[in-house]
Amino acid sequence: MKRRYSFPVHLTGAAVARTGDEMAGPALVLAGLALTGSAADASLLLAGVTVSSVLGGPVLGSLLDRAERPGRLLAAALALYAAGLTAVLVGLGRLPFALTLAAAVLTGLLGPALSGGWTAQLRAVVRDDRLDRANALDAMTFGAAGLAGPALAGGTAEALGAPTAVVVSAALVALALPAAWALPARTDPTPKSPTRGGRPRPVPPGPAPSVPVPSGPLVGPAVGLAVGLAVDIAAGLRAVVRSPALARATLTSVVSCTAQGMLTACLALLGERVLGGAGRGAMLLSCAAVSALAANAVLARFPRAIAPDTLLWTGALLQAAAPAAAVPGHPTVLVAAAFVAGIGEGPQLTALFAVRHREAPERLRSQIFTTGAGLKITGFALGAVVAGPVAARSLTGALLLATGTAVLAALAFFAVPAARGRAAPA
Repeated sequence: MKRRYSFPVHLTGAAVARTGDEMAGPALVLAGLALTGSAADASLLLAGVTVSSVLGGPVLGSLLDRAERPGRLLAAALALYAAGLTAVLVGLGRLPFALTLAAAVLTGLLGPALSGGWTAQLRAVVRDDRLDRANALDAMTFGAAGLAGPALAGGTAEALGAPTAVVVSAALVALALPAAWALPARTDPTPKSPTRGGRPRPVPPGPAPSVPVPSGPLVGPAVGLAVGLAVDIAAGLRAVVRSPALARATLTSVVSCTAQGMLTACLALLGERVLGGAGRGAMLLSCAAVSALAANAVLARFPRAIAPDTLLWTGALLQAAAPAAAVPGHPTVLVAAAFVAGIGEGPQLTALFAVRHREAPERLRSQIFTTGAGLKITGFALGAVVAGPVAARSLTGALLLATGTAVLAALAFFAVPAARGRAAPA
């Protein structure tokens, strides 16, 4: 591990920030319902803070790849995310809802910073021979956050009120700022690019493209940055499309996340009809988070037991089995199905990170992570939007739709030919 910045600091910062992020969604829904009295407005806030991630991910990742001190840019993104949550809370019930929703959408642009943006810096913190284990532990922070965040949101709302839950979620995100700020500079001797003998060499930030831009004290630099970002984003997308491994991982994970959103949209009805209360449906998320943590703990102990590429499609199949098993409506089977879903989700996330670390071109690494994170978050939101109306008419139909989508995720893995060869670094 690096002397000036230890992996436990990185892991703690990621866990705290992601817990705040997982807490933010339920907290916004509860606060929206309490302050506006409209369940529709509350659900729109959740959609707004998630669906815009697909736009923010590529831009944020490109900026991180170009920054000499990516940690400081990451810290700024965390600060703005926390400020955005606070702004949404302040606007609820005081400003026109359209303005508050716009604030939620703008805040959601920074969502990938808490997932892909943080994980992309992992290779700057640990040596290559420890990356597999560190990657599994990093993925475990998502499971821990998924377990603690909703529980904290509900508990805080019950004890101190829904608005306080939003404040606490923003505070947790802000609490991770020092860990992000202290991340190593890109020019530090990091383990990103080993040379002969296993010694790492410094990696400069990605070069800005040599594109002529208008002159002027402000116009020239602004246009130059915009052009540079556009070129980098295009290069990042090409890198994903041209690499079979990255294309497979991205496509499989996004479709899997869409299925997860569909299943999540069914939880309240499942809780109401099977467990005796709509609120009890949220307990199923905790079951999934526990099993995801346990599965990733095993992977951290035996990081090379199963190839990451294999975990991607097998994880999708396990996630397909969970909603199908929930169709009969037996409480014990439903809880078991939630555990099965977590066993699929946790290792699949670890495998996704491993493939990205292995395949991503160095100067596009952050962008590939944040773009993928944005696509996954948006896929989740779209899955929930699609399944919600279906579940209202037929819960069984929505569960089977989630199963079919997860099966499609596994098939998508094999739809990308493996014989095209690995893309050259962009």
